[in-house]
Amino acid sequence: MYLALLGYLMIITFMVLIMTKKLSALTALIVVPIAFGLIAGGGWNVAKYALDGIKGVATTFSMMVFAILYFGIMLNAGLFDPLVRKVLKIVKGDPLKVLVGTAILAAVVSLDGDGSTTVIICCSTLIPLYDRLKIKKIYLATLIILQNGVMNLIPWGGPTARVMSVMKLEAGEIFAPLIPGMIVAAVYGVGVAYYLGLKERKRLGIVELESSEVGGKVELSEEETLLKRPKMVIPNLILTIAVVVILVMGLASSSVIFGVATAIALLLNYPAMKDQRKVIELNASATLNVVLMVIGAGVLMGVLDGAGMSEAIAQSLIAVVPPSMGKYFALIIAFISAPGTFLLNNDAFYFGVLPALAKTAASYGFTPLQIGFAALMGQAFHFLSPLVAFIYLLLEMTKIDLREYQAYISRWTVGNFIIFMVMGIVTGALPIVA
Repeated sequence: MYLALLGYLMIITFMVLIMTKKLSALTALIVVPIAFGLIAGGGWNVAKYALDGIKGVATTFSMMVFAILYFGIMLNAGLFDPLVRKVLKIVKGDPLKVLVGTAILAAVVSLDGDGSTTVIICCSTLIPLYDRLKIKKIYLATLIILQNGVMNLIPWGGPTARVMSVMKLEAGEIFAPLIPGMIVAAVYGVGVAYYLGLKERKRLGIVELESSEVGGKVELSEEETLLKRPKMVIPNLILTIAVVVILVMGLASSSVIFGVATAIALLLNYPAMKDQRKVIELNASATLNVVLMVIGAGVLMGVLDGAGMSEAIAQSLIAVVPPSMGKYFALIIAFISAPGTFLLNNDAFYFGVLPALAKTAASYGFTPLQIGFAALMGQAFHFLSPLVAFIYLLLEMTKIDLREYQAYISRWTVGNFIIFMVMGIVTGALPIVA
């Protein structure tokens, strides 16, 4: 109980320090877990826990380094310029059309099951447009999170794959009952986009773009002009499509894919060494900021797991359910999964908490499929957790802070949770009683 209390206090302390702006996110991610790890009696082992956590996110931040650099090169070379020009012609300065398009793009790109890739592609493509029309970037972040949270439930997404492993389910078994909720939730995401678009249209109006802007002739600095490669748009597009296809097919590690793609992109667009150095330096700041945040998140996760606080939190979540509530255990698992996947990373919840919950639920007559389905309901809130590494990439690219991110987006993620719960009950995938 002592370790569970410390774990809860650690996460609460972190959140309070961030939201009150007493510490930066990076500082809090490192200082808070180290302090609580020492209080938990970890001693010098706290350094080992932190290192283990950093190792755990190594593939994530290595992929981000190359992915951010790759899409930075594509932006510098002008790959997205024709797309932005085309979109400007279609939307004609209408924020409503931009936001609805954002929701659709985020849903499609999220089919690869990787949040980092979705953030990079959507933000790289759309931020120039949002900047031009002065649309709030919190709306961009909201739509990315809503749609990615839905599409992350595909069988090759992280949480569903973990549930399949723990509950011994086939992909088709668990995915089929999720589909109705995913369809409704994706439509809900477009509906949110429409509502936010109406608000932005009222605030900004439909911007009358100059003919030169519609044609894409935006004023550039001398340095930006020198880095443009208009003749390389087609080769860059082919390379980018190939990268996305290989990612979706899962033919190789995303770190390796983006690493090789970055090297090819540099050779194609900037064969001269001085140009390569220049474009790398231009994107170094964004890359460093994101990597530091991911490493900090790794420290937090490492100490939480290593000091035993993660396991203690898991046991405390299980202990809150009285035996008399057993016949409602599937619903209880669904509700526990919300704080569970916020307070713990997916590995800790699905490999640590779910087996114990499943054993209890099975004794009341619930099937592995019903238990697995219920355990996925909390994913609606998972991307609000400070333990999710890729959200720091989203925060960096949209220039919003964690406090604003959680406070605003949480009001919309409740909708996804309600949709999946209702659809589960209606279809029978989530039984109210055993």
